[in-house]
Amino acid sequence: MAPSAIDSSTEGVDATVLALRKTLTNESEPLARRFRALFSLKHLACLQPPNEKTIPAIQAIAAGFASSSELLKHELAYCLGQSKNRASVSYLEHVLKDPQEDTMCRHEAAEALGALGYEESLDLLKKLRDDGNEPDVIKETCDIAVDRILWENSEERKAEKLKQSDFASIDPAPPLPLASKEPSIPELEATLLDTQLPLFKRYRAMFALRDLASPPDLPTAVPAIHALAKGMQDPSALFRHEIAFVFGQLCHPASIPSLTATLSNQEEVGMVRHEAAEALGSLGDEEGVEETLRKFLNDPEQVVRDSIIVALDMAEYEKNGEVEYALLPDTAVPAA
Repeated sequence: MAPSAIDSSTEGVDATVLALRKTLTNESEPLARRFRALFSLKHLACLQPPNEKTIPAIQAIAAGFASSSELLKHELAYCLGQSKNRASVSYLEHVLKDPQEDTMCRHEAAEALGALGYEESLDLLKKLRDDGNEPDVIKETCDIAVDRILWENSEERKAEKLKQSDFASIDPAPPLPLASKEPSIPELEATLLDTQLPLFKRYRAMFALRDLASPPDLPTAVPAIHALAKGMQDPSALFRHEIAFVFGQLCHPASIPSLTATLSNQEEVGMVRHEAAEALGSLGDEEGVEETLRKFLNDPEQVVRDSIIVALDMAEYEKNGEVEYALLPDTAVPAA
């Protein structure tokens, strides 16, 4: 069954969800406003326990895959992966299987399936992981997603003692488990940068370093940021993009030089530069960040230009001290 076949009816759906869906799927709406509608829907899609708005919110997010914006579609996939809801699986598999879909969006769909953690996705992920005709980004993401699902459903996971994270996100990999001794940033950095290790283990070191950089006044924060920044020289675009995503989560000023250099590098691939732009947007209240972002409003690459628009909107939100990056229900309906 095609995903669109199960959500065509909106009869009886909550008015707020319908209004947000209308904004999200309206190609004439400003992109930043559509992103805010998406994050409002994400909140409903991720409710635990789910309520009567949850499935309609998931269906509304999935309806956005008809968009022409690769940036928006990749964000839709991410949000569905955070839902902890099996209803998201069919939409994500549909996107991942479509060879005509943009690679960045397919990658995010694979990562989202890993985040959901359902073993039913393993066959598809393994098939694409082992397909020599697939782009490296897809093969690498499927490899990590397979390992994450296997870990999620393993006895090993139950035995591991993980540091309580400051972040509510479901990540592509869990942090490395706590050892009895104090965490060693040099050891984590060595694991992070060792290209001979499985990507899943290197990602675990990445998220362990992230957790050592939050809150930002920890004595380990700046050294952990500097260790992560070295990952921006990795041969894997997927790896570099994930470092930028982590910097966006941390919102630590020490990451600004690395993010600025990445965004400014015209030789860098779009999926990495876009993530650097959005990470800078989350640091928008820091001096000079907005000026940096504005330099790329007319970048040759569409996904970068779109990311700058969203990043500047995020920067405005940061400066204004708004409670949540979302549309309020009474502002969700597009203007007449």
